[in-house]
Amino acid sequence: MATSRRVVIIGAGIVGTNLADELVSRGWNNITVVEQGPLSMPGGSTSHAPGLVFQTNPSKTMTLLAKYTVEKLQSLEKDGQNCFNQVGGLEVATTPERLEELKRKHGYAQSWGIEAHLTSPEECLKKYPLLNKDMVLGGLHIPSDGLALAARATQILIENTRNAGVRYLEHTVVTGIEQADGHVTGVTTNNGSVPADIIVSCAGFWGVEIGAMIGLKVPLLPLGHQYVKTTAVPGLEGRGVNKKINGMNAEFPILRHQDQDLYYREHGEHYGIGYYGHRPMPIVASSLGVTPKHVDEKNMPSRLDFTPEDFEPAWKTTKELLPILRETEIADGFNGIFSFTPDGGSVVGQAPNLDNFWVAEAVWVTHSAGVARAVAETLTEGRSSIDIAECELTRFEEVQLSPEYVSETSQQNFVEIYDIIHPLAPKENQRNLRVSPFHARQQEQGAFFLEVGGWERPHWYEANAELVKTLPAEWQPVDRDAWSSKFYSPIAAAEAWKTRNAVALYDMTTFHRFEVSGLGAVHLLQRLTTSDVSKQPGTITHTLLLNTHGGVLSDIFVSRLEDDLFQVGANTATDLAYLAREARRQDKHTPGQWAQVRDITGSTCCLGLWGPRSRDVIRTISSDDYSNKGLPYMGVKKTSIAGVPVTMFRKSFVGEYGWEIQMTPEYGQRLWDILWQSGKPHGLVAAGRAAFNGLRIEKGIRASGIDMTSEHNPWEAGVTYAIQLDKKADYVGKAALRELSRKTTPRTLRCLTVDDGCSMVLGKEPVFFDGQRAGYITSAAFGYTVRKPVAYAWLPMSVTEGQSVEIEYFGKKIKATVTRDPLHDPQERRLRGDGSSGEPELQNRLKSLL
Repeated sequence: MATSRRVVIIGAGIVGTNLADELVSRGWNNITVVEQGPLSMPGGSTSHAPGLVFQTNPSKTMTLLAKYTVEKLQSLEKDGQNCFNQVGGLEVATTPERLEELKRKHGYAQSWGIEAHLTSPEECLKKYPLLNKDMVLGGLHIPSDGLALAARATQILIENTRNAGVRYLEHTVVTGIEQADGHVTGVTTNNGSVPADIIVSCAGFWGVEIGAMIGLKVPLLPLGHQYVKTTAVPGLEGRGVNKKINGMNAEFPILRHQDQDLYYREHGEHYGIGYYGHRPMPIVASSLGVTPKHVDEKNMPSRLDFTPEDFEPAWKTTKELLPILRETEIADGFNGIFSFTPDGGSVVGQAPNLDNFWVAEAVWVTHSAGVARAVAETLTEGRSSIDIAECELTRFEEVQLSPEYVSETSQQNFVEIYDIIHPLAPKENQRNLRVSPFHARQQEQGAFFLEVGGWERPHWYEANAELVKTLPAEWQPVDRDAWSSKFYSPIAAAEAWKTRNAVALYDMTTFHRFEVSGLGAVHLLQRLTTSDVSKQPGTITHTLLLNTHGGVLSDIFVSRLEDDLFQVGANTATDLAYLAREARRQDKHTPGQWAQVRDITGSTCCLGLWGPRSRDVIRTISSDDYSNKGLPYMGVKKTSIAGVPVTMFRKSFVGEYGWEIQMTPEYGQRLWDILWQSGKPHGLVAAGRAAFNGLRIEKGIRASGIDMTSEHNPWEAGVTYAIQLDKKADYVGKAALRELSRKTTPRTLRCLTVDDGCSMVLGKEPVFFDGQRAGYITSAAFGYTVRKPVAYAWLPMSVTEGQSVEIEYFGKKIKATVTRDPLHDPQERRLRGDGSSGEPELQNRLKSLL
């Protein structure tokens, strides 16, 4: 975009001022920052934030955003003092469970490139002598963590950017967003109108109200969070008094006692204590009124009255962990407002309903500069160097944007913020929001459900438990450790066995399905995808969506049903927002090439019928031709099964012959029953997501957003089969791909198998080669066919097939081998075959199952 574009940033907190600075550094010069409070202390979360920066997070994105924030804060300096005190961070364990969690977190740190050290109780005491030595079992020390002076950093950024030409309007309340022809034109304020080509809301917990001005649901909930300061601590009197900058007067590492929802920092001779263990205190930002002209440390909109009764358990626990504080009292306390979201991530991106209106909300000081840089890069270069899909505003499903959902899940997230949460653990509240038409039958089969996007999705079926006893020795499930055994059942091995050797039924309803139609449908999809989708109706194309730099946004299946009608099998709601936005732009700039994009996921349902006997099941209830002649691999056709209108998609995520069978929901249960009765003689079982994941990973099918992101190109990710450089039509990322094709990539996604055949990693663990950290695991599952845990990992190109690596899992090294990719049916004979089970060897194997 041209540097002359007029940008209005709403909010002069740590995010808004950082964004102004990041844009200025990239040559943009027409920037206005609107702030409802005084610039000297705006009065939002930045003004009272305790400033503890713990960088390490299970999310690579959030960790890298925090890492950049530390670097940026260290670079901000005035009068010889900077805005970050790198005292380090120490997390202590007082329970065996927390000690194991710290080992896992140590793995995250190594995966994401953060120096970290597991420390013994004695080492913890050396770093933090005030600890109760009888309580601490161990710790995790991160030298680069520390204390941020957010309010001071904000003032330095305001001064620097104002000198560079940024205009700041304080005491200016935004009352409306001006728009025309689907894009922003300015902001309306109590002091008049400010024209804008781009608006970025960095309003923090007021972001909900700003979003509402354009009909945008911003999924965040303001919540009160307790913070206190003690009286002077004996032995620390006078410390830091002569420091020039209040807040830098700390010498010990910042401290977290997550077993009791507590964190600590020094304020010179005083202690600051933050507590998450109290009841959630939701706030409606609009009830706070307009920020007054005078704001100080004790009087600001985001600082609510302290509720001492809520802090009593924390104070008792604190005096146990830090006995020296028994000689102090609480000198001051408040309930400070912070933003929480349903999944704990920030909310960043362009509004799906109004072009050039952006948000950067629910961003804590820890990630502030990182998020600001990501937004600035996206505005100026078309993409963020750090993939921010996990923070993307449009990642939530429509049902997840309801006030009830946002409130309940955000409060649950507050309560669980320091809890030890398994990666597969489902939400406790807001369950059974979305169920497929097969739900009743699945319950009859004893389905164990986990939740995704509000959907209830079966992971295995208790009805198949007896099958485990009959499995051949080479298919018997192996014992797992306690952590990887959570939300897992050995029944998955039986369901995978049935899929590979007979036939299984999978509920595919939860996968996103979009319809693209209109005279410009072909043009839209040709312009956005890496493959030629202008094939004859009845074909399916597996292709990619890229950014302009050739990074993978998503992989999608485009099925051409009619000349001007396509169905897109996608990954997330973000894919829908992207396609819909591009369709609007196309309609505006290319008259006559209109295209409509709509979500049909909820108005359809889908079953996957896969396995060597799937054709035997179908032919007993349908006279249609399902051979390669009647419906070839990657083909689609509309037909009927036993009188039920269906669309048959000849594709498979599990590497076996079969179809995705799609219908409208009113026919769902009937078709399940028909297939169930027809399949019984052929050994049909219902199978869940656990088996699906194992079969998928054996087949080498990448998971978009997990195995590959916008940080990766198709050559690195091993998905070059989905790109066509010779495609006649130009498409997003094509020029970048041509340039990338001439370069040697330094890294690649490799398939690994665990040597001992039983150590089950779960993803995000660091990988070592020749004793040095070399990469990290993306996704992993047990490969039932190969009888080993299988994982994908980003590794240097120098690490080749057959070489040995090590995976760190809870502090221990597990040997693994780089292997061929894919592991199952590399020639795709089973996948592309004719579905005939007439071969004598296969017939004998099937007979033994029935």
